[in-house]
Amino acid sequence: MSLSDIRGIGMTSQRTRDRLVKRLAERGIDDERVLEVMGQVPRHIFVDEALAHRAYEDSALPVGHSQTISQPFIVALMTQLLLQKRPKKVLEVGTGTGYQTAVLAALVEQVFTVERIEALLLKARERLGLLGANNVRLRLGDGYVGWRNEAPFDGILVTAAPPSVPEALTEQLAVGGRMVLPVGGEGVQELRIIDRTVEGLVTETVEYVRFVPLLKGVQPFEAT
Repeated sequence: MSLSDIRGIGMTSQRTRDRLVKRLAERGIDDERVLEVMGQVPRHIFVDEALAHRAYEDSALPVGHSQTISQPFIVALMTQLLLQKRPKKVLEVGTGTGYQTAVLAALVEQVFTVERIEALLLKARERLGLLGANNVRLRLGDGYVGWRNEAPFDGILVTAAPPSVPEALTEQLAVGGRMVLPVGGEGVQELRIIDRTVEGLVTETVEYVRFVPLLKGVQPFEAT
């Protein structure tokens, strides 16, 4: 998906997106590609209508099912860290509303995204379709398992925190690839980057963050 696909959607919010980009740059996001995409992706379509007026705050927002849409700074930071390895094929674990997915889709060739909550997945598919994100494949599944049939991946980005790094995900990371994920229990977790080299895995902690836990299994859609 190119930026031309998403320009023109929600242009009335462009001024507020520009202010958000300025705040992200002030906080240390310096990848111009990331800043440009963050300034174009309409975050307000990825939140409930009642919270649309808060869409361009630099804060996490509730999206139902005990989940949140991540703070824009964290989305930008994790994306920037991932792009340092110039990935073409990325696995996202935890589609959520699809906002992080849309950011990735504008920056890499292919995004494979896994979500365990079917209700969220259905809404994300609809929103990504609105943006013309035809380089995204979505799947209902357990994030701990990843997407073995499509591995290896140049990049893996995990949007919820497992208590430890899932072995299945490291196995699906290509040599020369990078995984960005939060790790830890309830409360504060570590945001880590894990690079796979020919010698093995190299891990670095970037900073402390707070994410919802990465849970196992799937939650099928239940009509009300």
